Amino acid sequence: MTLPERMAEHLVLPGVLTAEQAAATVAGILAVQREDGAIPWFRGHHLDPWDHTEAAMALDTAGEHEAARRAYEWLARHQNADGSWYAAYRDGDPEDVTDRGRESNFVAYVAVGVWHHYLSTGDDAFLDRMWPVVHAAVAFVLGLQRPGGEIGWKREADGTPVTDALLTGSSSIHQALRCALAIAEEREEPQPDWELAAGALGHAIRRHPERFLDKSRYSMDWYYPVLGGAVTGEAAKARIDEKWDDFVVPGLGVRCVLPNPWVTGGESCELALTLWAMGESDRALEILTSISHLRAPNGNYWTGYVFEGDRAVWPEEQTTWTAGSLLLAVAALGGDEATVAVFGGERLPRGLEPDCCG
Repeated sequence: MTLPERMAEHLVLPGVLTAEQAAATVAGILAVQREDGAIPWFRGHHLDPWDHTEAAMALDTAGEHEAARRAYEWLARHQNADGSWYAAYRDGDPEDVTDRGRESNFVAYVAVGVWHHYLSTGDDAFLDRMWPVVHAAVAFVLGLQRPGGEIGWKREADGTPVTDALLTGSSSIHQALRCALAIAEEREEPQPDWELAAGALGHAIRRHPERFLDKSRYSMDWYYPVLGGAVTGEAAKARIDEKWDDFVVPGLGVRCVLPNPWVTGGESCELALTLWAMGESDRALEILTSISHLRAPNGNYWTGYVFEGDRAVWPEEQTTWTAGSLLLAVAALGGDEATVAVFGGERLPRGLEPDCCG
């Protein structure tokens, strides 16, 4: 099994993926995708909108644009009237909702995926179809923004807003708002309110950690402010260096949460993508190489590994989003134009922070 030559260059990374291995990983995601476009974690498990989008983006890196388009059309068909999606659907079945909460970062991420697909394909008709979807999703998310700029993390099933903000979720939303603004600019439909919201959110992430719940034990809270584009330059380097020894387990990957002896593929690949965005490709490659032990013989990836005591793969599941995060990180290091633009900040708005504010 081989990838078309035009794809091979950016999905081949020595020590991480050969062309044949990349093709097997892509095939693994395609095998899980339902006919209606839904991409659950694995068949029989649930779909959440964020990880569904992550997997769709990975398919675009491999040139599987039709499959990715069907994934976004699933979102368009099943968007709630308020612009949201539910947090979980059993096996991607839109009629079998298992969590009716509506999480803000799950909803926002459609903008990242839509922009990535457009940059991958140049499909103007697709962007036209998805613009109302993105617009409604952003409206839902900004309805949860607090006066300090942070974003409340969800609405309960009964519509009650949860005002507590998560740093990881808000950082992901920061990237999503910038992608939504890029879409608006491409369509020549400026959204100044979104610019103000993104600026206030970035300011909160950079300057006011007290506005977020303390989840500092989780590695995602460590690197996501950088991955989401809110923290850059020397501040980004200082942030990553500060906790490198806490979270990175040499030769194995990145801990999900301290002090647990558990490394996970998704967090490892996202850290690699973060490092690449900072211009540290060597360290990114080091991280990606370290998780080769999570690759299954079928080309999929185990979620994580317990490295002390009764050492074992845990949980015993191979998730589309773990494979998707790996493909996106490899694509960035390999120079895939759409992935570079989305995660490297090219063609995304900058300078949105209201520096005058406290």
